[in-house]
Amino acid sequence: MDIKPNKRRRGIYLLPNLFTTAALFSGFYAIVAAIHGKFEAAAIAIFIGMILDGLDGRVARMTNTQSDFGTEYDSLSDLICFGLAPALLVYQWSLSSLIEITNFLGKLGWLAAFIYTACTALRLARFNTQVDKVDKAYFQGLASPAAAGVLAGFVWLGTDYQIDGANIVWLTWLVTIFSGLLMVSKFRYRSFKDLDFKGKVPFVKILAIMMLFALISINPPQILFLIFLIYAISGPVMTLVQLHSIYRNR
Repeated sequence: MDIKPNKRRRGIYLLPNLFTTAALFSGFYAIVAAIHGKFEAAAIAIFIGMILDGLDGRVARMTNTQSDFGTEYDSLSDLICFGLAPALLVYQWSLSSLIEITNFLGKLGWLAAFIYTACTALRLARFNTQVDKVDKAYFQGLASPAAAGVLAGFVWLGTDYQIDGANIVWLTWLVTIFSGLLMVSKFRYRSFKDLDFKGKVPFVKILAIMMLFALISINPPQILFLIFLIYAISGPVMTLVQLHSIYRNR
């Protein structure tokens, strides 16, 4: 009697992909909320997506359920949640008001949103092709969740202070372009992937994390925007410091 060889079962890992799907839903909800003028809800949804995106990879590594499918699915989710959703959010909140001035300026508004989205796609594609070739402790270029944090935090801060996006449209335009170009730059950013979440840590680190949560709870839109803005600026600043140090040592 012939014994048929066991066929390898095909499928996908459920747990990490559930987090990825939840992040994707957050991005989709942010788009719908932005279209209906619920800008604060849209910004918060992007931040929730950011948390879920950070969890899916760690859950996959902790449960040993990494897969090529999960990697590609995560990138597609990131493009929606951290590329398209923030771009549409800033366009609906502020950049779309440029068309009320002239048609040409209106094109500059949606062009800025498109540049940000395209830079997100390029950033993700470059990251996927270089994931095994670069130092995991650092990112090359601003990570897409951090760039989304700048835009979402900016809009959330503006709505919290009841600022009409049309009144600061050129500042919004610059922030959008600045965030997009930083993603495709060669500036180095700490990835914090070298942090050990399994081992024991000093008590003072736990206290620092608790203090950070307490600080964010005081004024979430202001603190979150400042955190991501400082992180976005840290890349160019550290590069200038290193270049200055090299120039002085010559």
